[in-house]
Amino acid sequence: MTDQTLKYWFLFSGDQLLLETKEDTYSIPCCVSAPAGLSAESSFLCCGTLDGIPCMTGSFSATEKITPSYIPIGLRASFDLLPIRQHRLAGRAYQLYYWDRHSQYCPQCGKPVHIAEEYMKKCTACTYEIYPVITPAVLVLVQREDRVLLVRAHNFKGTFHSLVAGFLEVGESLEECVAREVKEETGLSIHNIRYFGSQSWPYPSGVMIGFTATYTHGNITLQTEELSSGRFYTADELPELPGKISLARQMIDWWIEAQQTGNQ
Repeated sequence: MTDQTLKYWFLFSGDQLLLETKEDTYSIPCCVSAPAGLSAESSFLCCGTLDGIPCMTGSFSATEKITPSYIPIGLRASFDLLPIRQHRLAGRAYQLYYWDRHSQYCPQCGKPVHIAEEYMKKCTACTYEIYPVITPAVLVLVQREDRVLLVRAHNFKGTFHSLVAGFLEVGESLEECVAREVKEETGLSIHNIRYFGSQSWPYPSGVMIGFTATYTHGNITLQTEELSSGRFYTADELPELPGKISLARQMIDWWIEAQQTGNQ
């Protein structure tokens, strides 16, 4: 018997998420089967539930003719269009979709793998188990009296400035990573490193871990391979900031409020 259960369909082609549009509103398609006229290129994976409705993720063909009621939108751009709960689940769905497409063969013996349990694959030959890989990266809000350190990286898509960031290296603690990244990218020494918060970052599959820190000493010497500019700013002279989707913006907004209220 055909499954007649209503489902949400988080379908991707690259980083493009398929949205349904009705009267200038956008949502994740919700129907019994994958939206008509679109061919799946990978198996569908369950990525959770939303209001008790199962959610599935997989891919759609970018070459398929899409009906006017559906439109592909970049995952980041969809933040401004979707209800927040749908967007958060879209991030989870994308990480599973990315994992599925990049783990088709066993890294130990090269044979095909199959889904064995929820979010676990197993090699058909040697039974090696594969799980989704999450890449941790740190964000650092460095304070110097009434100023905050903001930098612009070459890989930013836009003209905004943000916080020093970098990936955790093998054998490092998070605090060691924070100090190293600030030193490598700006030449500054810091202390008083404190955890702020974290955020799933599905671009493609990471987690951002935010810290605050206090300037100790040093002059800014930018790592020009990574950064194009950077300096300390007061709250009344801030440059363009990252979008509100990011943990970096949440941290900067927290700092701005602290400056205005005098609460640090």
